Amino acid sequence: MKFPLFPTLILSLAIGGALPLCAAPDWARLGGPEGYGLAGESSVPVKWSAASVAWKTTLKGVGQSSVVNCGDRLFVTSASSDGRKRWVHCLDRQTGKLRWEREVEDATPEVVHKMNTWATPTCVTDGERVVAFFGSGGLHCFDLEGKPQWTRDVGRFPGPWGVAASPIIEGNLVIQNCDAEGACSLVAFDKRTGAPAWKTERRSVDRGGWSTPIVIEVAGRRELILNGQFGVNAYAPATGKELWFCAGFAGRGEPVPAYANGLLYVVNGLAGNTYAVRPGGSGDVTATHRVWDAKRTGGRDQPSPAVVGDFVLITSMSGVLTTYDAKTGKIHFTDRLGSAIASSPMVAGGLVYFQLEKGEVVVVKPGKTLEIVARNSVDAGAGEVFRAGVVPIHGQMFLRSRKVVYCVAAE
Repeated sequence: MKFPLFPTLILSLAIGGALPLCAAPDWARLGGPEGYGLAGESSVPVKWSAASVAWKTTLKGVGQSSVVNCGDRLFVTSASSDGRKRWVHCLDRQTGKLRWEREVEDATPEVVHKMNTWATPTCVTDGERVVAFFGSGGLHCFDLEGKPQWTRDVGRFPGPWGVAASPIIEGNLVIQNCDAEGACSLVAFDKRTGAPAWKTERRSVDRGGWSTPIVIEVAGRRELILNGQFGVNAYAPATGKELWFCAGFAGRGEPVPAYANGLLYVVNGLAGNTYAVRPGGSGDVTATHRVWDAKRTGGRDQPSPAVVGDFVLITSMSGVLTTYDAKTGKIHFTDRLGSAIASSPMVAGGLVYFQLEKGEVVVVKPGKTLEIVARNSVDAGAGEVFRAGVVPIHGQMFLRSRKVVYCVAAE
């Protein structure tokens, strides 16, 4: 593996007393502030059209990572068609113009599925640095002006699938899920220096590493929650120690759990039951903390669940929406939203935003029957495919197809 911009050894940092360029990024990681698609701002566009597009920027290469931001800096990744080159792009939020771009090379890229890319994991930022994960291409940290800070090789990812798990920042740690075919691990590095902090082995899986951790607090204890092939695990984020495990159904745990009402709502990648888990346990809590499970319809799921009040909304990749009672798992209805959906939903203002692959964003008001508030389109070009999540920042909405980033405003 070759990294032309800097050596694979950790570069020294001199930022110990530096002030962050943006103290509180609006959308700092995959899934936003909490990691499961819950928007913190209220001025989120509900309806838009092609006339609402403030700008659109075509990226070098292709990718499926979502946009994250720090102030007016937007960060997004892409890769060449053969995976040998990966890029981190910094765009200006107001204009879409490229502020800087950094390239990473991988002489032996991992194999990826036809629905995946070599730039699917989403960046994470803490207001001082931005971290990008490129699977076998490594984990890379830059400052906000694009200066390389450190890089880490986290191993190979064999199999036909590729990776999609995004890094997160928790305290002074960058944490990365490295599930893969064969040896699997959850790893943490010092965010300032890249020094290894801990590594926790995980049960071997027969699929790739796709799910991204979230961190919740339960009775004063921080729990890092990670979905996986066999079920959902909780770890101590400071040490990597396993806290508890709840078995799942049917396997393939790429969807990120949602946390609401004191429960974790979990979806399998394959067509097994969806279920709710009460966190805060110890050891195998399958029999004691799995509150309910319910049949899931619509085939395989890739999107994560969305929770609004008493409703849990889950879509299949085919665009079928099922809404459940959050307390009991009772199914209220199953209906079709439209065409295929690969990205996870976003929740804002009590509404749920579903990004369809063809570019349309369907906005749904949760309830016991299907109520579609809006169907929005940016009139994407022929052949564009949208598998990244929609991102709300400062009253604007950011969409990303494999090649293009769109900035839209409310009508």
